[in-house]
Amino acid sequence: MTGYQIFWPLVAHVALVYGLYALLGLRRAKMVRAGSVAKSDYRENRGEPAESLVVKNCLANQFELPVLFYACCVLLYVTEADNLVSVCLAWLFVALRYVHAGVHVTSNDLRYRSPLFAAGYGVLAVMWGWLAVWMAMG
Repeated sequence: MTGYQIFWPLVAHVALVYGLYALLGLRRAKMVRAGSVAKSDYRENRGEPAESLVVKNCLANQFELPVLFYACCVLLYVTEADNLVSVCLAWLFVALRYVHAGVHVTSNDLRYRSPLFAAGYGVLAVMWGWLAVWMAMG
């Protein structure tokens, strides 16, 4: 493939991150306007209210496992291992991140969130496995 197709899922994940930052700002502003928290309380991030804490935690999650995703996608491209299967896996990983984030910032129900995380973890493991096989056969 070796076009730019492998990078579109990364762009989609970046959009998720920006969306979460916007949601965090909106939720914090709403609480400041309601008077339930002072704007200065966010300076040191102590006692973050639950309504915005879930978004903050979800946002932090986007800089954990997805870091390995970004590295894998770049390496798939560089080694020319970015075929239809790897691009589909990349899209699946990002779709799972979106659904995981949706659960995280709404119900935050671990019965749903944990399996979604595990599925993304598994998809990413397959992507890394494909890269390793490709390089070994190279």
